[in-house]
Amino acid sequence: MKMHFCIPVSQQRPDALGGRYVLYSVYLDGFLFCKVRYSQLHRWNEQLRRVFGNCLPPFPPKYYLAMTTSMADERRDQLEQYLQNVTMDPNMLRSDVFVDFLKLVQLDTFSITTEKASLDIFLPDGRSIKVEILTSDTAERVLEVVSHKIGLCQELLGYFGLFLIRSYKEGKLSVIKKLVDFELPYVSLRSSEVENFKVGLRKWYLDPSLDSRLMDCRAAVDLIYMQAIQDIEKEWAKPTEVQRQKLEALQKEDNQAKFLELSQEVWHYGYVQLDPCTCDYPEPGCGTVLSVGNNEISCCITLPDNQTQDVIFQMNRVKCWQVTFLGTLLDTDGPQQTLNQNLELRFQYSEESHWQWFVLYTKQAFLLSSCLKKMISEKMVKQAAENPEMSSSLQ
Repeated sequence: MKMHFCIPVSQQRPDALGGRYVLYSVYLDGFLFCKVRYSQLHRWNEQLRRVFGNCLPPFPPKYYLAMTTSMADERRDQLEQYLQNVTMDPNMLRSDVFVDFLKLVQLDTFSITTEKASLDIFLPDGRSIKVEILTSDTAERVLEVVSHKIGLCQELLGYFGLFLIRSYKEGKLSVIKKLVDFELPYVSLRSSEVENFKVGLRKWYLDPSLDSRLMDCRAAVDLIYMQAIQDIEKEWAKPTEVQRQKLEALQKEDNQAKFLELSQEVWHYGYVQLDPCTCDYPEPGCGTVLSVGNNEISCCITLPDNQTQDVIFQMNRVKCWQVTFLGTLLDTDGPQQTLNQNLELRFQYSEESHWQWFVLYTKQAFLLSSCLKKMISEKMVKQAAENPEMSSSLQ
């Protein structure tokens, strides 16, 4: 599936020879990822083509005459499409030529040199683990370092991820985004203009039944147990009073296995909770709290009469969705610019045998989209495991 790359703005800059060049601001999941020139991307494409040949998507052609405004806009759109399409190949994502270039442009954009550094990785119970890394270490590499330090089985790394998390004085937390494998956590943290950001380790699957695959690894059980407790404390997971009493008793006994077994029955267990936002259902401007997991989008909507209504959208009835940036970026010379203030996610949903569009206005639209993609991929993997013929056709 495509990654959330976009190039909403570009700038003309003077070069050393008295001419001008265009600098493209590339955003990933709503955050400035890097600033690059066309020539840099062109050389990168040539390197990738030497390795992967004609598997690459088409790259925007060179112009040998001055570009008009419409030509410049067309090239910007084409480069955006190229970045989205080139990341669809998992073999390319893991290649050195792919990762090394993206590491370099991240470091160059934020004027960070490669050197040794310490990084605090926060666990769901509030504790942090200090790891010694290089500033140029990717999220994939940092996750490996953390997992080795806590004894997490290497074969289970795919069930966890590093996230940018924002903490507030009153104890509130917001999961902002999942760091993709080739992002540099040190750079992402240093370049953020938002206060109280930290890198957190959390599970990265939205099918609660997948807990069962982790139960033979003590470190993995510790992590999902900590996160289950945190989710209940933050009221992201919502046990009944009877369930809460049983869970508290099991927590006092430190009976992790039974605690997690009972947690499977708790409403919204294992879901990702988003910050309050607004939607257009049942009418524009209604406030809503979103939870995503277990193949559904769960909305607690505040109606105009201040009553609340729980609305569930099943993923098997979602046809498609898109994230749209509603604002403009006029000045991107600041330390870090985000698109997250003016975003919407709209999805097409089958209701009573007809298709209807629903719109969610949320600064976490990219995170929500990542969750939707994750649920679809998990469902496809499960179906492939249950149907070997389907599995062979997917390969």
